[in-house]
Amino acid sequence: MAHTSSLVFAGIAPHPPIMVPEVGRESSVDVQKSISAMAELTARVISSKAETVVIISPHGPLEANAFIAYAGPQIYGDFANFRAPTATVHAELDEDLLNEITSTAAEQHLVVMKIDGFDLDHGTAVPLYFLQRNGWTGRVIALGYSFLSIEDHVRFGNCVRTAIEKLGRRVAFIASCDLSHRLKRGAPAGYNPDAHLFDEEVVDAIRSCATNRIVDIDQDLRRTAGECGYRSMLVAIGATRDLDSNCEVISYEAPFGVGYLVAQLVSAGSAGKRGRDVSSDPVAIAPGSDSYPLATAGGPDFIPALARHTIETFIKTNTVIDPPDDLPDLFNARAGCFVSIKTGEDDLRGCIGTIEPVKDTLAEEIIANAISAATRDPRFPPVRADELPGLKYSVDVLSAPEPCALEDLDPRIYGVIVEDESGIRRGLLLPDLAGIDTARQQVDIASRKAGLPPRANVKLFRFSAERYSE
Repeated sequence: MAHTSSLVFAGIAPHPPIMVPEVGRESSVDVQKSISAMAELTARVISSKAETVVIISPHGPLEANAFIAYAGPQIYGDFANFRAPTATVHAELDEDLLNEITSTAAEQHLVVMKIDGFDLDHGTAVPLYFLQRNGWTGRVIALGYSFLSIEDHVRFGNCVRTAIEKLGRRVAFIASCDLSHRLKRGAPAGYNPDAHLFDEEVVDAIRSCATNRIVDIDQDLRRTAGECGYRSMLVAIGATRDLDSNCEVISYEAPFGVGYLVAQLVSAGSAGKRGRDVSSDPVAIAPGSDSYPLATAGGPDFIPALARHTIETFIKTNTVIDPPDDLPDLFNARAGCFVSIKTGEDDLRGCIGTIEPVKDTLAEEIIANAISAATRDPRFPPVRADELPGLKYSVDVLSAPEPCALEDLDPRIYGVIVEDESGIRRGLLLPDLAGIDTARQQVDIASRKAGLPPRANVKLFRFSAERYSE
């Protein structure tokens, strides 16, 4: 039987100030995936009915042997240090819960030190900014970690959880965390060709709902990555241990050479589930079904479901559906996307997409590209109605392309666009495709798709893609 907990949500959020529109201005478009994902994360916090959010940040004042907590009764932060003094966050401190955390930690010989007179650090302020701007209201506890051991950080997370259970108050926990800072040349902490391995391990551990792999990660690899927030994740893992988890990577991108992860570890509706078992999820549509999920069930699983409903409706009735009402903000962002159709034997049946958005919203982009994939892919005849029960769908949502060199490519992480010197011929290859193991292979295939001769002089652009599959 699943254990019901007062910890109703736990997740991971990035903290680059450039995400804040008043700070990033036009550059915020480069982190639109993370901005949209934070809207989705906030919707889940609101859905959990959390009264308090606990945020732990890597950028608070550090004490070697103590965890820090911002004192109240009000806590405040702004982005004046980032030339945006009008962007502010403020909240009421949940003093009862903080006192309970402090005493519970003391029982385990862990110290929580309250600090007065400090504005919130940006590692706290950025996630709180998006929680509040996207509609969450409630009290806050802002914590900072220490130089204590890995085990002590996990133990402290367990103390936070014990305190939450004692008080019986519905609480969400957010680990503020940026991943590797060394993913590309020109990245803030320099470039290391192995840094991506840290991010891949963290992302895969969450996708697999095996978060102990993060606790056990190779510490040399962690140092190589130049991460910022590993200990935040440790505290979150300690807080969620023994809970029925519903882990999900909502978004991952690295447009500036720093890995930005938005993820869910536990959610109130996750009892009995491990990972993303969409077979029983209300937002999934069984193959061949004529049912359609309610708009309020919108989420990442809804993305391929929207492609399926679009195609099945168009093939059966020649009708283009309208985007459902009240979709999460994820669907209202603008982004290029590719819709792929495969048979039950995993053979490609159609794939069409847009490198950059041409519609006003992602929902409209998916609808248009889904119809094109089913009816206008020149490699295949249009999809027939009798084929529909055996088809399955995936959608790749693309980040904005950025210029790059061959050595900046990694076919597992990045897709590539090649363009001839005149800018007329372009070819694209999505990331993480079977049989594409090297950047050279990737570029050669994309060049052929553009009708360019082998090893022609081309401009290269890379992009990341979040794949949503049935």
